[in-house]
Amino acid sequence: MHLRLWGTRGSCPSPGPATVRYGGNTTCVEVRGDDGHLVILDAGTGIRELGRSLVAGAQGRAIAGDVFFSHAHWDHIQGLPFFTPAFQAGNHFRLFGAPALLRSLEVVLRQQMSPVVFPIAFDDLHARMEFRELTGHRLNENGVDVKAISVRHPGGALGFRVSPPDDPSRSVVFIPDNELDKFGDRQPGAPTRDELVRFASGARVLVHDAMYTGAEYMDHRGWGHSSYRDAVDFAIAADVETLVLFHHDPERTDDALDTQLALCHEMVAERNGKVKVIAAEEGLELEI
Repeated sequence: MHLRLWGTRGSCPSPGPATVRYGGNTTCVEVRGDDGHLVILDAGTGIRELGRSLVAGAQGRAIAGDVFFSHAHWDHIQGLPFFTPAFQAGNHFRLFGAPALLRSLEVVLRQQMSPVVFPIAFDDLHARMEFRELTGHRLNENGVDVKAISVRHPGGALGFRVSPPDDPSRSVVFIPDNELDKFGDRQPGAPTRDELVRFASGARVLVHDAMYTGAEYMDHRGWGHSSYRDAVDFAIAADVETLVLFHHDPERTDDALDTQLALCHEMVAERNGKVKVIAAEEGLELEI
């Protein structure tokens, strides 16, 4: 499989010279199955550039794929109205959400394209946009196995594990919004930390929320996000090969992220861990 990051930022876009290296677009990740099937994880502003790339690569051919939404907060949906393939007839996208969240997801996606806030209605999109329930938190089709788990975030959210059907070790686990600290236990229906560890266990790549420093987290407990220290400890416990620090705070500069990444490397060494830690940056590509 092939992974590419198109949006790495959390909460709101943060373009500018201080964020140009790691990127200022909000959450969007592209995964390609072994046979090339397109999986899109979240539709933040990063999906705009993904759409441009898809159109250029298609050279007039129809584009199809599956979009999995972790939840419907702004930074995970706000790019969809600017996703060029959605405006082209003949294209087909299935939009997946958890059964408990799908109705609200559809309502929010339509509302953000209502006449009050956007000039083109959702129903005016020329592509076929099909809402689908992720029944049983799993989909195994088109040469890609996608599993989901509820995570610890206000209002409810999902994490995903994407792998080839015959090789679960070649997995990317995508958990963009998740509070690993004990305050995350207070979210309704929150899984235990052990359940999350089992879900991510042995993955080739873990893309995980690492929004805060330790000090920042103390002022944001219960907001549904993790510190980079918690993300590193989680990756070591899950025995993943590579941790990708994700959902960067919009105030975090490139230089500050460099410092944070260096501290993560020190943590791994102190714990005799084997995990490789990198910071998510727009355009990063990984083979899985």
